[in-house]
Amino acid sequence: MRRRSFLRQAGMATAGASLLPLSNLFASTAAAKVRIALIGVGLRGQNHLDLLLRRSDTELVAVCDINDRMLATAKDMIGKSGKAMPRIYTGDNYAWKKLLEEVKPDGVVIATPWEWHKEMIIGSLESGVKYVGSEVVIGITLDDHWDVVHAAEKYKGHVMMLENVCYRRDVMAVLNMVRQGVFGEMIHLQGGYQHDLREVKFNDGVNPYGHGVEFGAKGFSEAAWRTEHSVHRNGDLYPTHGIGPIAHYINVNRGNRFISLCSFSSKARGLHNYIVEKGGADHPNAKVNFKLGDVVTTNIQCANGETILLQHDTNLPRPYSLGFRVQGTKGLWMDVNKSIYVEGQSPKAHQWEAQQAWMDKYDHPLWQRWSKETEGAGHGGMDFFVIHAFIESIKRQQPTPMDVYDAAAWSAITPLSEQSVELGNQTIAFPDFTSGQWMYRKPVFALNNEF
Repeated sequence: MRRRSFLRQAGMATAGASLLPLSNLFASTAAAKVRIALIGVGLRGQNHLDLLLRRSDTELVAVCDINDRMLATAKDMIGKSGKAMPRIYTGDNYAWKKLLEEVKPDGVVIATPWEWHKEMIIGSLESGVKYVGSEVVIGITLDDHWDVVHAAEKYKGHVMMLENVCYRRDVMAVLNMVRQGVFGEMIHLQGGYQHDLREVKFNDGVNPYGHGVEFGAKGFSEAAWRTEHSVHRNGDLYPTHGIGPIAHYINVNRGNRFISLCSFSSKARGLHNYIVEKGGADHPNAKVNFKLGDVVTTNIQCANGETILLQHDTNLPRPYSLGFRVQGTKGLWMDVNKSIYVEGQSPKAHQWEAQQAWMDKYDHPLWQRWSKETEGAGHGGMDFFVIHAFIESIKRQQPTPMDVYDAAAWSAITPLSEQSVELGNQTIAFPDFTSGQWMYRKPVFALNNEF
């Protein structure tokens, strides 16, 4: 108990670094221009492309994609921006390797299907790139995650998973509240990915969303690759939107860590029913047996005693929600009902109050400073911050605020949950990707208004 108390106090003390003058936190002078290569310009990659093209401190030096339609759209975006056309790499699945051989960028942004992330991250590091930003997740198997961690350590590179929900405005306001003790000591947290993806997993091969029940070779965009994971895998396939913010709330890898995990999966009905409803019982895809349970629930135990509940729910009709619940000894916040309750401060005992007044009072300094720049950025503006943090880290030659250990811990929930489900919901020990350094590392994420 004494060690846990020490670690909790250390984390709270470090949070006070947000009050330090910026000059104490950033001593080096920012570089003038950052040379970036973008691998993958599908619909998600185009979000990053748009943000990179907006920046005056960034030069896009190379773009790689094998889809002619997506590449044409990307070229059009670049042309309209007035920026110089970068070198284009295409033609086969390994065109990105030629890019890394011929272009020496300061940083690489990867926005390709999940199964390519590990290979592309490690390939970038091996080529000498010191900063790699990858869309979620960073690997498929648990060994993939260890491979990425070991490569980052070997080549002294920085790997940042571009988890945008960590920068959602309400999420960051709550981070501010947690650090200032509004909710007291953290006890239990919840989150997840609760998003009806049926029209993402299936389409007509032309439109990116819906209009049909095709996937795989006959699908377009995410339906061409993402749905296959639902056919062959059963676990929390997309944990990072929920676990990223939660990890920052309780200083995971920085005074705290995940200790163990167990997962449960429901029956699989949603995707089959969608195919039958939209394409008919005789459609060939109606014969596909989807392995992914419609609702996967994962419980995580932490070193400092907190519990976490994650839910993955993408195959059934439902409104979008990440299902956040941040609960401490003094009160809690839940995003589904957009409400807060703080004992002794909320107007009525045992009754929710609307969150907005609290969100305004504790609006994070990053949003106060950069809200104008977020206008038009994807996902309500939070996409701006992940690219901003990545670029600013390169300019200052500093570690990224979310590092390879964060990426591995958040992303590894997927293979661990698959293992737990496969073993009849057994509790699985969670690996320590920091090799014990979690006890000494200090929080660095969003301590000020810089990035």
